[in-house]
Amino acid sequence: MKYPCRIDKFISKALGLPRSEAKKVIKAKRVKINQSLVTNGQTPVQADDHVFLDQQALSAQQHVYYMLNKPQGYLSTEAEANHPSALSLLPNSPHQLHAAGRLDVDTTGLLLITSDGQWSHRVTSPRANKVKQYRVTLAEPIFEAELQQLRDGLMLRGEQKPTKAAEVEQLNERLIVLRISEGRYHQVKRMCAAVGNKVLALHREKIGEIELDGQLAAGEYRPLSLEEISYF
Repeated sequence: MKYPCRIDKFISKALGLPRSEAKKVIKAKRVKINQSLVTNGQTPVQADDHVFLDQQALSAQQHVYYMLNKPQGYLSTEAEANHPSALSLLPNSPHQLHAAGRLDVDTTGLLLITSDGQWSHRVTSPRANKVKQYRVTLAEPIFEAELQQLRDGLMLRGEQKPTKAAEVEQLNERLIVLRISEGRYHQVKRMCAAVGNKVLALHREKIGEIELDGQLAAGEYRPLSLEEISYF
């Protein structure tokens, strides 16, 4: 970054936010330069200045945080011969990006991508006990007895303990919304298989308090807001 620069540009760079969001942070009187409150986005920042957000020091090379509406056919990890990486859908970045929690290649929806390893650990840690919400399209009609099994928790093949109780909402005979607080391998598909059904399409809509932006088409992304980042 070239100095002097505007404080709204500095905040935008430091937090990976659009300039419009950076201006809101400044207007909310949350930013200081060398302990002096800043309310004008055009205020210059010098190379030797110290910038603070809510008393936390910022650097122009801070971490970045995105949500992506992952399309089908993309890996959450590095690309392989037959499948590109979802990371390739984001702009070139000087940061080392990774997905905070994975989705299968044929699963679509909310994928959180960041350069912040500690933050992504909080997203995926079982201790966080964050609920993940999926829209599940099934091959066969599902009935109340099977829905209750999902709600109560059930044994998966090769597991030693049953799944935790899930929340299930039936939208039609082959479409459900499933909310789980675990992250076992292929858990949603295996849960549905355990009640005699098969998943045809799986779409993640929400992780904890972060919900997939309805304005994002498949393959589109946006930076997370400060409020969304703070959820983890």
